[in-house]
Amino acid sequence: MFVKEIEASELSEWMAQTDTEIQLIDVRTPGEIAAGIIPGTEAMPLTTLPMRTHEVQKNQKVVFYCRTGARSAQACMFLAQQGFDNVYNLRGGIMNWARNQLPIESGAHLVS
Repeated sequence: MFVKEIEASELSEWMAQTDTEIQLIDVRTPGEIAAGIIPGTEAMPLTTLPMRTHEVQKNQKVVFYCRTGARSAQACMFLAQQGFDNVYNLRGGIMNWARNQLPIESGAHLVS
């Protein structure tokens, strides 16, 4: 199954546009999330996605990411099977985001 991917630079541009609504979802584990996230992220570990599909917005662009892009690609494939067509995988995950020197903040507030 084909997964739409987005580059870190393009995601950064989308985030800067006030007229573009994006739901940004981190599918890593709570420990990974606590270590750092892309600003504006929602935490939804991959293992919880099947039970939380109703939280994913169908009427806007949804970008999933993980450490390197593998788990988030699985999330995109799963949602595509559920009828979502506006889901994107951040190519290279947060590692690529960091390599592009884009902002990362603490994710401790997302995990309890």
